[in-house]
Amino acid sequence: MKYKITVNNQTCEVEIENINARPVIAFVDGDRFEVMPENADQAEVTRRGLRQKEAGETKNKAEKKSFDPNPAPAASFSPNPALSGNALTAPLPGTIIEVFVKAGEKVEAGQVVVIIEAMKMKNSIRSVFSGTVREVLVSAGQSVAHKQALIKFADLGEAAWI
Repeated sequence: MKYKITVNNQTCEVEIENINARPVIAFVDGDRFEVMPENADQAEVTRRGLRQKEAGETKNKAEKKSFDPNPAPAASFSPNPALSGNALTAPLPGTIIEVFVKAGEKVEAGQVVVIIEAMKMKNSIRSVFSGTVREVLVSAGQSVAHKQALIKFADLGEAAWI
């Protein structure tokens, strides 16, 4: 499979021969890499250049690099409270028509809390949690994106999967 990927504003062409083979053979801008993903701590990457370099390296000279498959995330603040795990999120993009709850109210699982209009259809959004509303993050007339946090809960009771 061939992919065009961009990392740090640098576009590369990546081709993976067989994702199920071990080692995985990947070509990045013509350079051949062998990756052993079984090692959970660090994958070993072997690079074998397929094109001659300006420095005059030989074609099959291999160099070892270490690859961390799970790099530490960069510390950053997420403006989306939905990532905290105690928020009800919008299941579709649209416009908020009506909000039925306020901060401090008790909500039961399955209760309609918001109506979102999308494509001229009104959609009743029900709470999947029972608990106390800490904060209502939207208001009538506001446009919301898919998975945007709508309501944040202070304490959660049982979850219902409606």
